[in-house]
Formats: sequence, C-alpha cells, structure tokens
Amino acid sequence: MARLFGTDGVRGIANTELTPELAFRLGWAAAWYFGREQKKPAFLIGRDTRVSGQMLEAALCAGICSAGGNATVLGVIPTPGVAWLTSSSDAAAGVVISASHNPFGDNGIKFFSGTGYKLPDAVEDELEEIVARGMETLPRPTGKSVGTIGYRHDRIAEYQDFLCGTVKESLAGLRVVIDCANGAACETAPAVLSRLGVNTEVLHCSPDGLNINDHCGSTHMESLQAAVLERKADLGLAFDGDADRCLAVDEQGRLVDGDQIMVILAHELIRQQTLRDNTLVATVMSNLGLHQAMRRIGGQVMVTAVGDRYVLEAMQKHGLTLGGEQSGHIIFGEHSTTGDGLMTALQLLSSLKRSGSRLSELGALMTRFPQVLVNVGVRSKAGWQENARIAAAVKAAEAELGEDGRVLVRASGTEPLIRVMAEGPDQGELEKLAGEVAQVIRAELN
Repeated sequence: MARLFGTDGVRGIANTELTPELAFRLGWAAAWYFGREQKKPAFLIGRDTRVSGQMLEAALCAGICSAGGNATVLGVIPTPGVAWLTSSSDAAAGVVISASHNPFGDNGIKFFSGTGYKLPDAVEDELEEIVARGMETLPRPTGKSVGTIGYRHDRIAEYQDFLCGTVKESLAGLRVVIDCANGAACETAPAVLSRLGVNTEVLHCSPDGLNINDHCGSTHMESLQAAVLERKADLGLAFDGDADRCLAVDEQGRLVDGDQIMVILAHELIRQQTLRDNTLVATVMSNLGLHQAMRRIGGQVMVTAVGDRYVLEAMQKHGLTLGGEQSGHIIFGEHSTTGDGLMTALQLLSSLKRSGSRLSELGALMTRFPQVLVNVGVRSKAGWQENARIAAAVKAAEAELGEDGRVLVRASGTEPLIRVMAEGPDQGELEKLAGEVAQVIRAELN
C-alpha cells in the first residue's frame, strides 16, 4: 500500500480519495494513539472554506469521540492559528482540514503535535499502521468514556491577539490591498491589519465553498497586481487557501516572491543584529539570486530539500530563526512552529516602516535569475531517480548551462507530477532545456 501521509498530511479528492470513512479512521487512530499518554485526549480542529470541510470535520470528530477523545471545533481559521492555539493550550494535538493552495475539490487532513509542530514521520507511520490494522482489534469506549465535541470559534481572537503582539511599531499610514483567496484568511487578515492601523482594501473575501483559490490568492496574483496599481497602494499582499503562505506586490505592480521577502526580512534582522548566525534557511528551489543577495548583505544560506518540514528541521537543529520557501511559506523560529502567511505579512510591513523605503526598493536587494518550471504528469513516480535516460538528460542540460545555471528535478509530494526546474541567465535556453528533460520524463514514465 502507498504511504497514506504525504509531505503535508493526507491529501486527495474529497469524498473519493479523502473520504468521510478515512477521516473517521484517522480521527479514531489519533485519539487512540494520543490516548495512550493521557485520558480523554483533547484535539483542536480547524478548517478552510472548502465545501467538503464540514463533511470531513464531522467524520473526523466522530472518529475522535468514538476512541474516547474530546474535539474542540474552531471553525474556519488559518492553519498556523491551529498550530499556535494547540501549542498554547493543553491539547494533545491539533488538526487542520485543508488542501492549502489546491483547487476546492481537493482536501487534506494535517496533524500538529501538542507543541504545535507537525508530527514526525515515525508518529505518522504509527497512525497509518493503526488505520490499516482496523478498529476491530482495539477496545471501544462506552458510557461516560465516549468523547464530546465543543465549538469555540471565538478562540480565533486569541490568535489575532498573538499576531498583533509580534509587531512593535505602528503600521498606520500604509495603504495595502490584500487578497484573501476566499479562504481561511478572510476573517483574520482584515481584522488584524485594521487593528494595527493599516488602511486596508480587501479582495476575494466572499467564500462560498467553491471559490477558494479560484483565480485568486498567492497562486494567481494578477487581480492583486491590477488593484495595487489602480488604487495607488503602497503594496499588495496575497494569501493562499489556508493562509500559511504570503506573497507580495510592490507599488509598481511587480511580484515580490518568497525569496525576495526572505531577503528583505533577513536584511532587516541583520541590521538589528538579531538574525541567528546571520543565516537564512531555504530549499533547493530558492533562486540563485537569493544566495547572491544574502552574501551582499552579510549573510549566508543553509539549503534543505523541498518542503517546509525540512526547513523547520534545519532551523531547530541549528537554532536558526528564519527560513522558508519561494512559495511564500516562511517560518519565524522566534514566534512560530510552522509557516504563517499573516505573520509574514506583518513582519514585511514592519520592515517597510523601519526602513522608510518602498517595497520596490527593498525588493531590489535581490536580482532574480530566470527560472523555468515544467510540471510533467506521470502515471507513476516510482523509480524515476534510478532511470538512466532521465539522469542522462539532466546531465546534458546541466553541461549546457555550465556554472551559470542549474537543473533540478524532483517528484511532487502531493500530486502525480515530476517537476523540472531550470535556472540561469537566458530564458529561451532554459525553456529549451527544461522542455527536453520533461520530454524524456514523459516518455519514460508514461
């Protein structure tokens, strides 16, 4: 059987791959697992705005109660809000029902430990084993041992208070357009920014269960770019469906991606002498320009595999305070246990205020090398790394680029895709080389 947990929890098409039955079994397995350490383990459960969220939430809660756990339903709330509330309470675990930036038909279930961090692979493996073994082999609680469900959407205010407390200066006077992706940021983002004095205009903040990430949010920046120019705003901020990512648009309508945001934040922290070891953690997907910019501002980059869990592991292992991904998934070790789009937005606004600069000026700290990314749909990802023809195609492309560029091939952790990324000074050459490698992958794996 293929591994149930991917790089970011259990994902799939809601009601066919990620079914209510599976959600029930996951809730039951989690309550049984954490119930070994404490009687009546408590779970905090949040979700994004997808139409399937309530269905999966109900099934998950039923599974938790059936195994003797107690579920507290937080309602629609950003993923990092669930992580923070879990870490600041006596809950055994937190659970988020979301497929992040994916289309509305997908959904996912992701667990956080009581400390607010994602579960280690070993714990996920144990949960998977319990799910596979089946409930019939374990005792069922009865009577007063059956769990309960409570509803506490009001606890979102605690998360909002926490976010506001991470900002030390007034943000009054900034004119900002925000794109809430019709997702989990819709309540919190406007409330927090307004509370901090930001003059805020809001786009895509009318979720109907079907329009999450639909031509909006951090994966579709066009409407935000147009709005920033039309309204002569200082900048724009875009979140994804579960609000753990944030990208920006400068006052000239140009995209400021996660790499540039990390350089801006690192630059400010180096100026304040608060960036631990002057080191930023980034993945292999980060642009070559990020590495050059960090050297120019007196910092260095620690590189990890793709995935926020690997960024976080490196930060914890080395005691580092800032890391993230080009996608805008950024982790602040001093404040957070996972990526937080709203915190990223607030820290970026704070950097703008402290520097007195425009976002276009700060964004220019980093020069982006052209990157080409080709997603190749495949029947199976199995064995691609050992495929001799794919390896030869990558080697040939790298030889053509020489020291001025690179080719990176990796399998998606959540979709049946092999991703080919080529980076270097010449866009046309990159498109040609990435296309050639993708063609070989398509032929070999389909």
